[in-house]
Amino acid sequence: MAHAFDVVVIGAGPGGYIAAIRAAQLGFKVACIDEWKNAAGGPAPGGTCTNVGCIPSKALLQSSEHFEHAQLHFAEHGISTGPDKIDVAKMIARKDAVVKQNNDGILYLFKKNKVRFFHGRGSFVRAVEGGYEIAVSGEQPETLVGKHVVVATGSSARALPGVPFDEDKILSNDGALRLGAVPKKLAIIGSGVIGLEMGSVWRRLGADVTILEGMPTFLAAVDEQIAKEAKKAFDKQGLKIELGVKVGEVKTTRKGVSIAYTNAKGEAVTLEADRLIVSIGRVPHTAGLNAEAVGLKLDERGAIVVDDECRTHLPGVWAVGDVVRGPMLAHKAEEEGVAVAERIAGQHPHVNFNTIPWVIYTSPEIAWVGQTEQQLKAAGRAYKAGTFPFLANGRARALGDTTGMVKVLADATTDEILGVHIVGPMASELIAEAVVAMEFRASAEDIGRICHAHPSLSEATKEAALAVDKRTLNF
Repeated sequence: MAHAFDVVVIGAGPGGYIAAIRAAQLGFKVACIDEWKNAAGGPAPGGTCTNVGCIPSKALLQSSEHFEHAQLHFAEHGISTGPDKIDVAKMIARKDAVVKQNNDGILYLFKKNKVRFFHGRGSFVRAVEGGYEIAVSGEQPETLVGKHVVVATGSSARALPGVPFDEDKILSNDGALRLGAVPKKLAIIGSGVIGLEMGSVWRRLGADVTILEGMPTFLAAVDEQIAKEAKKAFDKQGLKIELGVKVGEVKTTRKGVSIAYTNAKGEAVTLEADRLIVSIGRVPHTAGLNAEAVGLKLDERGAIVVDDECRTHLPGVWAVGDVVRGPMLAHKAEEEGVAVAERIAGQHPHVNFNTIPWVIYTSPEIAWVGQTEQQLKAAGRAYKAGTFPFLANGRARALGDTTGMVKVLADATTDEILGVHIVGPMASELIAEAVVAMEFRASAEDIGRICHAHPSLSEATKEAALAVDKRTLNF
């Protein structure tokens, strides 16, 4: 006999589990289906973000940063240690423990909010009176009927054509997070978020890292001034980044991986590495959803077609997160999940793509929100720019990390903030102030007039806002 629910959510990643919890808070009878398994075969909700993405990568970034600080910076603070060693197995075990804490936390939240969880793969069967029949395949097959269905099945790593992931020598983000030892030579194709973060982890631990990027410019989506500052820092660290390359044949060898490519000068080069991480983007994950059973429309990329409010063309069927248009970011998925639950309840929430922050958790961190200087120029919009370097910030000096700057872009006439871009320490935390300011359409003057604690890194944001009118106080 089928279990009937007001809302059935397929996928328990950031978009799915948040949609389920919010719907339950609004008084709906809710089910959430997810097929992720932990090492013991048990449920592991949280999707790519929790299991092989945001959370485990930050755990490894933290561990590797501690190791590099012990090697290079402790002596500056008068701290002496013995020979620095890295126990990769222990580091990976800590990462796994952090992941499990998050998995268990989501299961607890389901129980707390009375969301019924089903462990298995959810797929459409047919439209029925009162909604849609959903099959759950797993150790305990079930049939559900949902008046509303929210698809939140996420995305999968994109492989190079003809070069599948074996997660041994040719790695996706999953394999990159499970390496059992530090490779002597690590190659990475793609200098996006995953490539830079994973490259940073293994470089700090001793790997010789080379990143191959097809674009002629570094971090083309980032404000050009900020990207140049970041590239300078990565070059100084020894992270080798080659731009404008054209990758040719990739093959595994007895020792590792061989990558043939043409560099920006048109020269043929062969790179030999122990391991290769491929980070060339992600594709919407709709395999196994059986979308055709109900006629759910997919676009040419395989993404589910939705409108601005995440509605599909099917009544009562919604989709959020990586499986639809827009940036593939966990927090974007969360915002869409909340919005869909509230729309089902008849409310009118709003998700503003222009105030969704972006972060790259390297060292220095890179974070931004709103428009870049190159976008404003292309649009022909008159603007003012203000920058402030962390070199002139007292807290950054005390931290021993003065790399980078804060940059504020504001409308030339109204002074409304149009974009904020940061490269430097704790940029991921500092960007929140900019998001709040932009959501409330604040001016640069507004931030410049707000009292910021001293000494704090946030003072750099205030000073950059003052710099829009060429009146910084500390530089």
